[in-house]
Amino acid sequence: MRVAPRANWKGFLKIGELVCPVALYTAASSSDRISLHILNRDTGHRVKRLYVDSDTGKPVESEDQVKGYAVAENEYVVLEPDEIAAAVPESTKTLDVEAFVQEDDIDQVYFDKPYYLAPSEKQGEEAFALIRDGLRAKKVAALAQTVLFRRMRTVLIRDSGNGLVANTLNFDYEVRAAADAFGDVPPLKIKGEMLQLAKHIIETKKGKFDPSKYEDRYEAALTAMVKAKIEGKELPVLKERKAENVVDLMEALRMSAGVKKKEAAAKKKATAKVAAKKKTEAPRRKAS
Repeated sequence: MRVAPRANWKGFLKIGELVCPVALYTAASSSDRISLHILNRDTGHRVKRLYVDSDTGKPVESEDQVKGYAVAENEYVVLEPDEIAAAVPESTKTLDVEAFVQEDDIDQVYFDKPYYLAPSEKQGEEAFALIRDGLRAKKVAALAQTVLFRRMRTVLIRDSGNGLVANTLNFDYEVRAAADAFGDVPPLKIKGEMLQLAKHIIETKKGKFDPSKYEDRYEAALTAMVKAKIEGKELPVLKERKAENVVDLMEALRMSAGVKKKEAAAKKKATAKVAAKKKTEAPRRKAS
């Protein structure tokens, strides 16, 4: 029997006067990854995290722990739990659509976390289908805002199969300026054979994204080690990757594009042809 997933959030999707009851479900999660615990090597018991005073070294009980903002070295502004709670925006449980945009208009560095959005009540299914099909027909996504998990969040909603996918978006202050990373990259313009080879490589490597073809090798290696330990077998030996030979850029492009292999094959074919010709000519000379 199929177990229905547990909703992370329930509320309403609102476009103008059209309101639809919806639920958010986690679309990507790390909960299935192998989980490792910190142990005491001598006893084999799990180790518990303990907060201690950085000056006295004495443990601090949870009721004596407060949060603070550093204003100078070893100087903090203390924020009490009720003061922090007062800063949490009031939730209306409504995803209020403010605009419709082209999905490509939003740089993917702003994408935070994906969720599945589905109708939460039977009577809302028709309104949900209307919103989904409307987005699909116009090839747009909806921008909405709501309070999710104690914070005001901007959400991009787009159609996906029978449902909708809602991506929370990073705020502008959370996204670092590209110039910080690319500021020292020289404005080089690649031309000629080098660019043509790069285009050729891209053309021959074209494909479609199939997530099942990509393996988390670290997770697989950990799982194999744990399995071997449980079964009392020898640990699997991981193969070391051979160091790549450093070649110049043009050489690397020609090798990647298969030019070197083609040249080698042509040379081999020409050599074989010459050898065959000499072989047939040798008896004629002897006969004369």
